[in-house]
Amino acid sequence: MKQVISSENRPIKMWLDNIEENALTQAKNLANLPFVHKHVALMPDAHSGYGMPIGGVLATKGVIIPNAVGVDIGCGMCAMRTNLEDADSETLKQIMSHIRKTIPVGFDWHKESQDKSYMPEAEELPLIVERHYKKATVQIGTLGGGNHFIEIQHGSDGKLWVMIHSGSRNLGKQVADYYNKLAKRLNERWHSSVPVSYDLAFLPIETQEAHEYINEMNYCVEFAFANRKLMMERVKHALLEVFKGNVEFDDLINIAHNYAAWENHFNENVLVHRKGATRARLGETGIIPGSQGTKSYIVEGLGNPESFESCSHGAGRVMGRKQAQRELNLEAEIKKLNDKGIIHGLRHQKDLDEAVGAYKDINVVMANQVDLVKIKVELEPLAVVKG
Repeated sequence: MKQVISSENRPIKMWLDNIEENALTQAKNLANLPFVHKHVALMPDAHSGYGMPIGGVLATKGVIIPNAVGVDIGCGMCAMRTNLEDADSETLKQIMSHIRKTIPVGFDWHKESQDKSYMPEAEELPLIVERHYKKATVQIGTLGGGNHFIEIQHGSDGKLWVMIHSGSRNLGKQVADYYNKLAKRLNERWHSSVPVSYDLAFLPIETQEAHEYINEMNYCVEFAFANRKLMMERVKHALLEVFKGNVEFDDLINIAHNYAAWENHFNENVLVHRKGATRARLGETGIIPGSQGTKSYIVEGLGNPESFESCSHGAGRVMGRKQAQRELNLEAEIKKLNDKGIIHGLRHQKDLDEAVGAYKDINVVMANQVDLVKIKVELEPLAVVKG
């Protein structure tokens, strides 16, 4: 831990030295909520979000906050090690070409519904999920946009790895928007003491609305995992095609970083909201990606109780998307990737929102959380498909 802010009703425990003003204001809002358990934790990648900082961990007693989970419910990472030891540039380009043929990126979806066996099972679909289920069947197995990616990497263990970052696509956003608006209406009706300006409307856990949101959220977490699994199967198929079947794969590692779950901390059962933060229980395997031009990491959790057994979900942004597009130099950012021999898709000014310069230094981020995780494998990027 780097510092503790004690000026609010509850302490803010931070694993970073510097934080942007708006993110700190959001953290102070969290610390002043009447139902906070113990303290607020900010991971080393923390930066401003909607209502709650991304990279924030909030434990609550008796309520759930849709905006403390966010719009991309269940967003997370998966990674898989292969038995391959290397791939030259031309081979990597072939793999990327196969991937792009089978996995839509950005705003693109599949032209037809995917087999329903890929979708999470449910005895009865929740209300909002049911409304958007048909669309979800053409979105499953698609990458999405923003900071989502598929990356081929070379590990410090001498093996090639595949890593995917993606979430629940439009399904999670629909659920998040519906229940955040509902919570706002109910909080207004109850004359809630939480200021509207915080954008942290809550649902008391004993209400039907809270039960329904948790049910919908859990489905979206499962859908996001199913989405990553399907993409990984298609990446595996690409590797098998290019290497003529001579590839073996280890078990899939999967983690989510946008969700809320019941956990026991400091001897109380509480709802832990992780918004851009990863669970890091003692011995638990996790994934911390860098930017498309820097290292990513397979880590092992240390179970630090002060972070609610959590760690960062990535490097974290140092620039907003529009700011990066305005201020970063396209040629300089392309050179950073080319100098490392990384196959990438950075071509235009609009792509700079995902340039290396838009992100924090992953080395500093990792150094700031040595009490949260230990590094198992370092992963260097070789080729990347960005959303």
